[in-house]
Amino acid sequence: MTDAEYANIWMRPERPARGPRPAYNRAQIAEAAIRIADAEGLEAATMRRIAAEIGAGAMSLYRYVPSRDDLIELMADRLQGEIDVEGMPSGDWRADLTRYADGLRAMWLRHPWIATVQRSLPSFGPNQLLVIERVMGALDAHVSIDENLALMAILNGYVEGAAREEISWAEEVRRSGLSESEWMARSGPYVEQLLKSGEYPIFSKIVMKAHRFHLSRDDQFRYGLQRVLDCIAAALPQAAESAMAAHREGPGEQARAGF
Repeated sequence: MTDAEYANIWMRPERPARGPRPAYNRAQIAEAAIRIADAEGLEAATMRRIAAEIGAGAMSLYRYVPSRDDLIELMADRLQGEIDVEGMPSGDWRADLTRYADGLRAMWLRHPWIATVQRSLPSFGPNQLLVIERVMGALDAHVSIDENLALMAILNGYVEGAAREEISWAEEVRRSGLSESEWMARSGPYVEQLLKSGEYPIFSKIVMKAHRFHLSRDDQFRYGLQRVLDCIAAALPQAAESAMAAHREGPGEQARAGF
């Protein structure tokens, strides 16, 4: 297919202008594919398997979704729709980005197969576009669009990295057949050997003094997220912090303060 012949899945009408109403739609197909991927992994979500799930002929689905790449785009955009961005931007950018980050991480952990999807170029489906508008809107009044993109890349990179680590760790523990605490205990003798060698002072400090590894996964994520948000705050003009503080105070507090 040449560049001139290529058409993004979102550019193609879901149903023909004429003829009978289609028996299925993209949403049904994407939802079935996600159910299969959640239960059996992404590779199991084939057109034949999806067709069996919804009671259709495998070849008939290609009228709705022409290729596997298109299917992945539909699935990925459907997952973006799980992130709650209602009411954003609220005027409190930190609260907005915190809610977004929590929602994005939760989506990754609900659907760990998303970590196996190789998508370097976004296709800008409707749910992804809504997330962009709402979430980037939280910083739009305070920074240039280039700065906004850079700050969002930092935030998304942190969330994605943390989620991938959680997913990878859970899979490692699952393959080992041990519980997380048993897996850690099995590593104990080697760690003790390293500590006694005296050759790794920073590693020793991590083991002996770091509190992070004693936190729950949720608290570890929140701790790191607050550091990321602090970095974003440092990149914003002072006026943005003042506006956020005013929003949190509410009109009653502002009136009492003389504003």
